[in-house]
Amino acid sequence: MRPGEGRLVIRARWVVIGLSVAALVVGGVAISAAASPHDAPRPSASAAPGAAGGLQDPTASVAPTVAAGIVPTRVRIPAIGVDSGLEDLSLDASGALLAPADWDSAGWYSAGVVPGNVGPAVIAGHIDSPTAPAVFARLSSLKSGDTVTVTLSDGTIETFTVTQKIESPKATFPTSSVYGNVPTPQLRLITCGGVFNPSSGHYVDNLIVYASLTS
Repeated sequence: MRPGEGRLVIRARWVVIGLSVAALVVGGVAISAAASPHDAPRPSASAAPGAAGGLQDPTASVAPTVAAGIVPTRVRIPAIGVDSGLEDLSLDASGALLAPADWDSAGWYSAGVVPGNVGPAVIAGHIDSPTAPAVFARLSSLKSGDTVTVTLSDGTIETFTVTQKIESPKATFPTSSVYGNVPTPQLRLITCGGVFNPSSGHYVDNLIVYASLTS
């Protein structure tokens, strides 16, 4: 994300971060969802956030299938040196996912799936700041087999293994594969990708890392 960009630009019309339809713009995280999560298969109530601009409708959020009050508090990605607390991310009035306030902190879409529950939990972060690399600056370096751990507020640590990563033009954001219904606990890590367009103030692509719960 660049100066002046305050939204991830993930449309969450369903359960997804929608990633600001325009761009994730989360610190260099311009994640744009060409198609809104509303176009993706709806997850079961237990697996989907009730709404996520692009995710779903903020007014119809689905409660996470875990004990009330249990939320993710930290994400660690050893392979790229990430050890970050997690901000709660929400949607703005237009349905775009707001980016983390801190360039060096990742954020969890709090109306969505709690990591470790069935469904696609979404964590997003900036790729850079106006002056330096940000929390997800090295996300593109992740490889299949790398691990991601998410610590929950009750002390539980959920471990995910990276299965794939893709870079997609914002205009053709893979909404269904990112936010669609899945039968197992999964994780999506999202940031900006591609080149930075100074005219629009956004990166042209979104980088999405997919991971599955392994322990």
